[in-house]
Amino acid sequence: MEEKEVAHVQDFYAHISVVALKVTGDGIKTGDQLHFKGHTTDFIEDVKSIQKDHKDVGQANSGDEIGIKINNRVRKHDKVYKVISG
Repeated sequence: MEEKEVAHVQDFYAHISVVALKVTGDGIKTGDQLHFKGHTTDFIEDVKSIQKDHKDVGQANSGDEIGIKINNRVRKHDKVYKVISG
């Protein structure tokens, strides 16, 4: 399984299960598999929706700040990798 770093966690809103990400790599689109990794974080989750400026978008590019709804807890500064199936 190949992975490429695409973002890092800026914040996590536990009450709504949304992670705020700063996209630093190639970009993220709905349908991508993301691997969240940190000191106590290690899970893979599919991107079901992306929000930018409180609007649904299909993809996010490098430099964008986005929100993604996830099922697990993450922490500030966790790294986010895109899983590249090959």
